[in-house]
Amino acid sequence: MGDRIPILISACLLGKNVRYDGGHKRDPFILGMFGESVRWVPVCPEVECGLSTPREPMRLAGDPDTPRLVGVDSGADHTERIIRWAKGRLRELESIGLCGYICKRNSPSCSGVGRIEVSDDSGAVAGPGSGLFTKAFVERFPHLPVEEEGRLREPTAREALLEKVFALMEVRRSRRRRGAQ
Repeated sequence: MGDRIPILISACLLGKNVRYDGGHKRDPFILGMFGESVRWVPVCPEVECGLSTPREPMRLAGDPDTPRLVGVDSGADHTERIIRWAKGRLRELESIGLCGYICKRNSPSCSGVGRIEVSDDSGAVAGPGSGLFTKAFVERFPHLPVEEEGRLREPTAREALLEKVFALMEVRRSRRRRGAQ
């Protein structure tokens, strides 16, 4: 277990029933891509910050640089709740030695940087944004590779992620060996 590569992953991709509709998006392709070499570290920002399953679908609204996480129908604003939770969760993740993060596309909390639409108050597209947790993750761990699950079907994106993850793990192993000598 200690030699397995720790990678953060959106919990729904592991088959956990955490999505807004109570379902999951288990992705056998991703799970098989890494095989037994990975120790998956699941995260579901919406559930972990205290929102229920099932729950109202949400969207990002407002300024694409600082969007709000709001309910699609109710307009309830969950931004502060998820940001407050993310700060604590990111502190916890520092001690794990993560080597990457695979996030869920089209998620207002997990989408990759600049990969989800943010709407203005009238509902029109204001521009591209980032899932709130993923944005905070990238700010906290700018050296770690992050990729959306859908892009991992593209050979170039997949190879780039794999190369970065395995290289980072090898550097860390090498440092541990030198420190043990």
